[in-house]
Amino acid sequence: MSDEIERAVEALLFAAAGPLAVTDLARRLPAGADIDAALAALQARYAGRGVELAQVAGRWRLQTAEDLSGLMSEEREEPRRLSRAAQEILAIIAYHQPVTRAEMEQIRGVQTSRGSLDVLLELGLVRMRGRRRTPGRPVTYGTTDAFLEHYGLANLADLPGMAEMKAAGLLDLNMPSDFSIPDPLQPDLDEEPLEDGDAPQFHQDYLGEE
Repeated sequence: MSDEIERAVEALLFAAAGPLAVTDLARRLPAGADIDAALAALQARYAGRGVELAQVAGRWRLQTAEDLSGLMSEEREEPRRLSRAAQEILAIIAYHQPVTRAEMEQIRGVQTSRGSLDVLLELGLVRMRGRRRTPGRPVTYGTTDAFLEHYGLANLADLPGMAEMKAAGLLDLNMPSDFSIPDPLQPDLDEEPLEDGDAPQFHQDYLGEE
């Protein structure tokens, strides 16, 4: 029976348009199926092969092995390049979320253009997640599951260390002393979630990049 479950999980992952959660698989499989064991067996079987089983944003997918990804370059659409300003903002949001626009500007030391934020929102890499419980109730920003999927991360704890980010030139900033990788399981007590209709609509009234 375990072999049949493994085969079924493999088939579902192969045919899926995107990553599947364990709950997605469970809906298609017999009750009581040991999906975790099937995933572990598949991950071991695909290890070192041209296609591997990977977990991204808490979901599972079959993907080209990282060392072979260059072979696919001619068949892939050229991804939209982020400006340096957008890369810096994305790094700050990823490592310091939830974070407000004013806090981003304090970290970077320059004004954050709405154009850069709009691009990240449009690409689905970041989202407006709540409001800070301070005067003016500024909007807070965080990353999305699409961010994790794009960078091949299982969760925020898998973010590269600060040394790697600095080596990439994304954290060559005046970072505050308490800057650290966030714990996604710990709620931010100074933040309240956005209510329906509460999210502001940003207009690209200035698009200059710093």
